[in-house]
Amino acid sequence: MSGDTLSDLLRVVRLRGAVFFYLRNAESWVAETPRSSKIIPAVMPGVEHLMPFHGLARGSCWGGVAGEAPIRLDEGDIVLFPQGDHHVLSSTPGMRAKGVDVDIYFSPKPPQLPWSLTVTNEGTATESVEGGGREETTVVCGYLGCDAKPFNPLLASMPRMVHIPGLAGKGNSWTAMCLRSLADESNRKRPGGEAVLERMSEMLFVEALRHYASSLPPDQTGWLAGMRDAAVGRALALIHQRPAEAWTVERLGEQAALSRSVLHERFVHFIGLPPIQYLAQWRMQLAAGWLRETDAKVVEVAQEVGYESEAAFSRAFRRAVGESPAAWRRARRARPTQAQPAGVA
Repeated sequence: MSGDTLSDLLRVVRLRGAVFFYLRNAESWVAETPRSSKIIPAVMPGVEHLMPFHGLARGSCWGGVAGEAPIRLDEGDIVLFPQGDHHVLSSTPGMRAKGVDVDIYFSPKPPQLPWSLTVTNEGTATESVEGGGREETTVVCGYLGCDAKPFNPLLASMPRMVHIPGLAGKGNSWTAMCLRSLADESNRKRPGGEAVLERMSEMLFVEALRHYASSLPPDQTGWLAGMRDAAVGRALALIHQRPAEAWTVERLGEQAALSRSVLHERFVHFIGLPPIQYLAQWRMQLAAGWLRETDAKVVEVAQEVGYESEAAFSRAFRRAVGESPAAWRRARRARPTQAQPAGVA
């Protein structure tokens, strides 16, 4: 495995991106996005969790979790809603749509995503992406799918909203180019466009995480803050690089140049779990991937993630997910595993 712990985590929790909306807004407008759990079957069937994101390609607006004070978003800003909350974008603060129609997400999809929406003070109205008219604000909107269970420590540590000012502004060359390319791909509808939009949205998400992590205050806790800490970050890297190894807190402490007690204290402070409990839960996430994506026997999966016996692994897996490895595998293989985007509007 790579020594890049963040990349390793995003790979194992199966991060997927897609651009679905291209908002073209009038002078006075409001758009509301329902809670993501309600639209997963339409947007990314088979994913466990959906995170909306928005990039201001042109103009400015206000955005925030529904019912909370919004913040101003300017051209080049990126805003994420990691917990999938119902949220609002609008031309002026305090505006609310007359209603949120979840059914519109399940409409027949266009020949190629994304859809373009014209938004007014009444709400959204569908149009083709090439639609004309006066445009004050242009917003590229999409979703990022990932696993939530058995274990996603990044998701658990993220706030309800992450605002990265100017991430795709003119001063940031590649992110600005990325946002412009998202808009360009959305308009030109070239072959392979949806795949390009997926990869670009994932790239923007990773860059947003980098900026968010670098901006965290010194007293911040959570997985990203822990990764930034020298000792805890070293322990996390070792666990991710060699998850099947028979780690103890003493051995991790030696590698991180800390005593057993100090490493334990720092790890719990940042991550919220003792190191060995984190290791056990991370092994379950890895095992889930093996069970879902391979035909390996349960005993082989157990060995891959550091268990000497199938029985011990099965007990640990059942504690983590509520069912046996074999039952979990059967249930997941009966569900869609690839996102086949349905229509959105």
